[in-house]
Amino acid sequence: MILRDPAPEDLPYLRRCVTLARHAVEVGDEPFGSLLVLDGDTLFEDFNHVSGGDNTRHPEFAIARWAAENLTPEQRLAAMVYTSNEHCPMCAAAHAWVGLGRIVYAASSIHLLQWCREWELPDAPVAPLPINAVAPSLIVAGPAPELLDEIRALHAQSAGVTIY
Repeated sequence: MILRDPAPEDLPYLRRCVTLARHAVEVGDEPFGSLLVLDGDTLFEDFNHVSGGDNTRHPEFAIARWAAENLTPEQRLAAMVYTSNEHCPMCAAAHAWVGLGRIVYAASSIHLLQWCREWELPDAPVAPLPINAVAPSLIVAGPAPELLDEIRALHAQSAGVTIY
């Protein structure tokens, strides 16, 4: 099930994800940041760590692993994942297998694909499937139009592309 837009109360969490994505770029990685929130409290946050060569070190995957080790199944289902970019298929599958709750993202995988093609960058090695194409029962909200320009700029910066 896809909810078309994030709710206003989701935006502070999404802004924190963008801050984490910006930090990832500052330390030489790709601009992805994510949070795990339960009852309004951020339990875990992370950003991409793929620059070392392990392309599975996505923050959404780290959240799934952390949640599996630290939360009960009931807590996982009640938790929400906020992320700067829509989950890739690997992370969507991990999210579903662990039994996490709602996902809210700022930019879709299609946005990222379009930006990369606009900048003549190679496609990712994994198809940019929507989360619900991988895990149909997950509740998903996104994108957040008010954050798209900022996320696009972070991806351009990370790729060494100048945009106007």
